[in-house]
Amino acid sequence: MQVILLERIARLGQMGEVVRVRDGYARNFLLPQGKALRATKDNAKRFESERAQLEARNLERKGEAAGVAAKLDGQSFIVVRQAGETGQLYGSVTARDLADALTAGGFTVGRAQVVLNQPIKTIGLHTVAIALHPEVESKITVNVARSEDEATRQARGEDLSVRSDEVEIDEEVEEPAEVPAEDETESAT
Repeated sequence: MQVILLERIARLGQMGEVVRVRDGYARNFLLPQGKALRATKDNAKRFESERAQLEARNLERKGEAAGVAAKLDGQSFIVVRQAGETGQLYGSVTARDLADALTAGGFTVGRAQVVLNQPIKTIGLHTVAIALHPEVESKITVNVARSEDEATRQARGEDLSVRSDEVEIDEEVEEPAEVPAEDETESAT
């Protein structure tokens, strides 16, 4: 199906372009979301008459996104999860978890805006992209740790392979001295 894009869509095209997409993608995503129109003569005329308004709206959204990106870029967010001794998480940190952490940090970000190709499954510092607008992207650091204390140490760059609260005892345990049997004590008297 051919559609006229009403906004820039990553890996598809710019506003006003007529592109060919799969029917399901157009019917289920582009058309209901208001991101495109079917490519007909009537819709082409409608688009040209509304083009100035669409471009103004796009510039306004881009400006707002750039403002948020300036505040968000380089921020660090802590996500506390349970993990094994090797640093492997028992679950994972998903785009929804990151969107919740950003919302708790005072930023309004939807989970669709979090660019996470695969879930985070290990403890450590991870860089994640946030697509606030098709033309505006910001990078954040996600600090995944077992506790707030561990996250603080991790952020400072400390090596967490040997934890300070774990004490290794290498000393051999001494066996208690043998107590002489009663028979030996009686014969000695």
